[in-house]
Amino acid sequence: MTRQPYIVAIMLFATINGIFSPWIVAILPFVLILSPAFLTDSIAGIFFVSSLLLSTLTLVVGGVPAALYERWIGAKESTELSMWLWLAGVALLSLPAVFNFFQYRL
Repeated sequence: MTRQPYIVAIMLFATINGIFSPWIVAILPFVLILSPAFLTDSIAGIFFVSSLLLSTLTLVVGGVPAALYERWIGAKESTELSMWLWLAGVALLSLPAVFNFFQYRL
């Protein structure tokens, strides 16, 4: 089983969620607290790091159902169903951002 198409789709959804999510405003204070000395002069840098943090958070939280499934069945490697679960989790978390993505016609 090749995992590349799943990983590409998961990364695509996470990237769209990081860039177009309406929740990026909620992440901004955390970025300002975590890195006050580095990014205080650059608004673009603050939004870039916020986007990366939100994308990473989407990947981690979206992978929880797949990890629980793999633990439940005792799998040593990712199965096709666990990859589908990870993709579905990330896609569900990215729904508001996908709607924004199509609203901006990109």
